[in-house]
Amino acid sequence: MGKSVNLQKLDTGDTAGYANKDDALAAMAPLQEEIAALQGRLLLDGTQSLLVVVQGTDASGKDGTARAIGSAVNPMGVRMTGFKRPSPDDLAHDFLWRIHRAVPARGEIGIFNRSHYEDIVAVRVEKIAPKEVWKPRYAAVNDFERNLAREGTTIVKLLLTISKDEQLQRLEDRRTDPVKRWKWSTGDVERRARWDDYLSAYEDVLAETSTDWAPWHVVPADHKWARDIQVLTIVTSAMRSMNLPEVTIPAEEPSLLTTPAK
Repeated sequence: MGKSVNLQKLDTGDTAGYANKDDALAAMAPLQEEIAALQGRLLLDGTQSLLVVVQGTDASGKDGTARAIGSAVNPMGVRMTGFKRPSPDDLAHDFLWRIHRAVPARGEIGIFNRSHYEDIVAVRVEKIAPKEVWKPRYAAVNDFERNLAREGTTIVKLLLTISKDEQLQRLEDRRTDPVKRWKWSTGDVERRARWDDYLSAYEDVLAETSTDWAPWHVVPADHKWARDIQVLTIVTSAMRSMNLPEVTIPAEEPSLLTTPAK
């Protein structure tokens, strides 16, 4: 399984070697072009899919990360799902039921904004269910993701990390900015009080569920531009590893521009 990670000691302000925002933005353009080209091959081939799972503490930038990936691709080939509190119908089934229904079909890119990991982390920290309920879910998730990988889904899991000070500033922005007010919830403040518990829970998730078939990538996210360049780099690398067939045009296929002979 994955290596032990101390999220408390992680440099959440790391910029991945880029000196400033302009340098990072310049590096993003060719990555976005390559992702778009790879998506075209993914759609045409139709035998594989890509699933990007985005997790993180409140205000860590999950929406922005989903936007950064989405802006590089054709939305017609993307299935984006945001997982909120489970509905009564969801709760009437096993915890992976609603997740499995949202996985991308062959040829698609799926983006999960929050995911099945909420049913481990949040359930644990908020004491929604006892340990004997959430702990076996590590193995269930690993089996679930292994099956997806066997069926042709490449899985990329992103854990966004920000500092506690940066989270405070972003939550205050949500509270005071009319454009962002829709994101504001007093529950964010209540969960912030359990900051250490959430980090501890995520450390265990990294150790228990980072696998060869579904690895975790920890992304420092204090700087949104640094977050985005790292995410696009990770996604590009994952799509390259899919070894998607090159697009070929049959030589015998006539051009639509050819003028019929008289």
